[in-house]
Amino acid sequence: MASSSEHKFRVEKNEIVGRYAVAHVVLNPGDVIFEETPFAHGPKPDHPPMCLGCYFPVDCSYLCSKCKWPLCGAECEQVAAHRDAECRVMEAAGVGFQPVNDCSQICLQFECITPLRVLLAKEADAERWEREVSLMESHDEKRRGLPVWGFNQRNVVDYLRGPCKLDRFSEELIHKVCGILEVNAFEAHPTNGGYSIRCLYPKLAILSHNCVSNISHSIRGGDFGVVTRASVKVAEGGELFSSYTYALNPTLVRKKHLRESKYFDCACSRCKDPTELGTHMGTLKCSKCDNGVIISESPLDFDARWKCTHCEFSTSAAAVMRVYEAIQADLDNVDEGVEDASQAIEARETLYKKYRSVLHPRNTFHTILRLSLAQMYGKVEGYQLEELPDLLLERKVELCKELLQNLDVIEPGFTRLRGTILYELHAPLILLARNLYRTHSISKEVLRCKLLEAIELLNVSSRILLLEPETSVEYSLGKGAAMAKQQLEQNLDELVDAEL
Repeated sequence: MASSSEHKFRVEKNEIVGRYAVAHVVLNPGDVIFEETPFAHGPKPDHPPMCLGCYFPVDCSYLCSKCKWPLCGAECEQVAAHRDAECRVMEAAGVGFQPVNDCSQICLQFECITPLRVLLAKEADAERWEREVSLMESHDEKRRGLPVWGFNQRNVVDYLRGPCKLDRFSEELIHKVCGILEVNAFEAHPTNGGYSIRCLYPKLAILSHNCVSNISHSIRGGDFGVVTRASVKVAEGGELFSSYTYALNPTLVRKKHLRESKYFDCACSRCKDPTELGTHMGTLKCSKCDNGVIISESPLDFDARWKCTHCEFSTSAAAVMRVYEAIQADLDNVDEGVEDASQAIEARETLYKKYRSVLHPRNTFHTILRLSLAQMYGKVEGYQLEELPDLLLERKVELCKELLQNLDVIEPGFTRLRGTILYELHAPLILLARNLYRTHSISKEVLRCKLLEAIELLNVSSRILLLEPETSVEYSLGKGAAMAKQQLEQNLDELVDAEL
C-alpha cells in the first residue's frame, strides 16, 4: 500500500478502490481539511447558451469581439477563464458561435467548452495535471461503446480536432478529459445568479463516495475555490467520504444515478439497509393491508423484489420506480397554474395529503415537500410569521422536527441543510411558547426552557452557517442567527417577565 501525507489528510491506495483519503489527525465538526482552486470550470452538459465569462443567461445578442461567442458584454471579454481559453482558440481558428432560434433551449455548441478549458489548463500547468488530474478516474473502458462516447466523439472530439484545429490533442486524451469531467466534476453556483456550472477539484475528487458523507464542501462564487470541512468528528485514520449523489433521494434513485453517471454501485451502510438507516426514505405503504410497509428484500440488488413487512404482497423494483417517477412528476409540476406564493403553499400541502396513503411518513417525497413548506411558512404573503395562527406555527415546528429526524441521519453534523432547518425552527418555537404562556397553557419555567431551546438552536445554526462563503445566502442566515441568539441571551429575563 502506498501513501502520501498532507497536514489534515493523507492519500492512500489499494487495488479495490484505488486512491482514497483518510484523516491524518482527529477532525472535529467544522474543521477545515483542505482548500483548493479548480483545475478548470465551465458549462455543464445539456445546457442553454450562457455568458462564457460570468455564466449568466444570455439572449445571444452580444458576441465577443474576438471569438464571436456569447457574452453579457464587453466587460466579460476580460474574464480570464474565457479570454485565455476558448477565446484564443476560436479566434485563431475562425470558429464563431452559430446562431440559434431559441437561446433558452439546450445548445450542443457549448459541450466542447469545459473539456477545452481542461485541455488548455493541462498545457498551462503540466505539473499539476500529472500530479493530480491525470490520476483521476475516467472509466473509459466502461464508457466506450455507450451513447455518451459517440455523443462526445461528435460534439467534442471531432469539433475540437476539426474546425478548432486542435489536432495536437489526441482523440484518446479528449475522451479521457470528457470522462474525468463526467465522473469527477462538482456543481457550483455563481454568486451573481447565473447558471450552475461544473468545476474540477482534484483533491475533493479523491474522497470516496458514501451516501452518508462525513465532510461538507463550500464553493466560493468568485474564483470557485472550494473549502472542505469535516461535518462530524472523524478519528485519526478514519476514511473521508463525500457524496456523489443527492442525499435526499431514495436508494433506487441514488443507485440509478451512480450507475449511469459514475459507473459503480454503492454498497454503503445506507444502501445495504432496506430502511435506509431507519429513515424509510424509499419506503412505501402497503395497499393490501393496514400496517405493512413495502421495502426491498435485497437493497444492493437493483432488481430485487419489494415485499410487505406484514402480508404476502410483493412487487418489482421497476414498479416501485414507476411510483417514484409519477410522484416526482407531480413535484416537478406542483407550481403549474399557481399565481402567487400563498397558492404555492396550498398546492404543496395538497400534494402532501395526496400521497399520505402511498408513502411512509418519512419517505423522500414527503421530506422534499416538508423542506419546501418549512422554508415558505412565515416568509410569503398571507403566511408571514407574525400572522400565523398557532395551528400553522405548530405545523412549521412539526415540519422542521420531522426534517431533522432524517437529516440527523443522512446529513449529520455541520451541514448547510441542517443549519438552515435549525434556524427555521427557532422562531415558531418562540412564538408558540409566547402564545401558550399568555393563555396560561404553560408555566413561566416552561417558557424559559422554550426560549433556552431556541437559543441553543440559534447557537448551533450560526456555528454551521457562518462557515459558509460570505456572499452566500446561508452565511446571511448565520449572521441573523448569531444576532438573534445574542439578543435572546441579553434579554431573556426581560422577555419572560414581559409576558406576565
